[in-house]
Amino acid sequence: MFRTETNPSRLAAALGVAELIFHASVRHVRKSHGNAVLGLVMAIVQTVIMIAVFYFMMHILGMRQMAIRGDFLLFVMSGIFMFMVHNQTMSAVTGAEGPTSAMMKHSPMNPIVAIAAAALGTLYIQILSAAVVLYLYHAIVTPISIRVPTAVLGMLLLAWGSGVGIGMIFLAAKPWQPALVGIISTLYQRANMIASGKMFLANLMTAKMLALFDWNPLFHVIDQARGFAFLNYHPHYSTVSYPIKVMVVCVAIGLMGQFYTKRYASVSWHAKG
Repeated sequence: MFRTETNPSRLAAALGVAELIFHASVRHVRKSHGNAVLGLVMAIVQTVIMIAVFYFMMHILGMRQMAIRGDFLLFVMSGIFMFMVHNQTMSAVTGAEGPTSAMMKHSPMNPIVAIAAAALGTLYIQILSAAVVLYLYHAIVTPISIRVPTAVLGMLLLAWGSGVGIGMIFLAAKPWQPALVGIISTLYQRANMIASGKMFLANLMTAKMLALFDWNPLFHVIDQARGFAFLNYHPHYSTVSYPIKVMVVCVAIGLMGQFYTKRYASVSWHAKG
């Protein structure tokens, strides 16, 4: 009633959206655990458990000869970090508030802000947990050396971006078939346990085996990241351009799907009669 309508400048509007995304990201980070420190510790423990499981699995199965000559645990971590960022981001974006969510009743909020908040919140947690694990390993166990750290970080961001794109497609389709989309997204996450190729090197694969992994953008990201991390490994069967193209296409399809779904979305879709 007493609200004054104004027409803010583009800069003010952009800053307003950025502030909204920041607060929504903080809400997303604190949603899983009320205590931010305990939430980070839980993320670190989850990452450490995943590293330990794959380390002992590869050691018991005699797969160490397939690793890069160098620090074997760093080889395992290079795959686990990319895998965790990609899968966690895809899951968070898929589970973000859609057009029928109660949060969308507040005028500044929209699905794009919800997607950005889920993606940035997950990126923050995963990068922080990876940095803590690497530092503890470097300080307590043995010093590590990464050949091109900035390029490895770029591959981590590419794994995150491709996870955002795939998650956006799932999120756009979820209001139409929520149960089916939930099953498909879960199958994709489980398939990435093997299909991401984090236990293998592309240079050592046969042509038939390579064809089973080559479709996955995460496989290219992990292989390229290892090429940037290790001095004596040069990827020949993976590229940086393929996951970039997949990310751009998936984001475009996801945005189109979001706008289409928003036009036809209805709260009554999920009403139980």
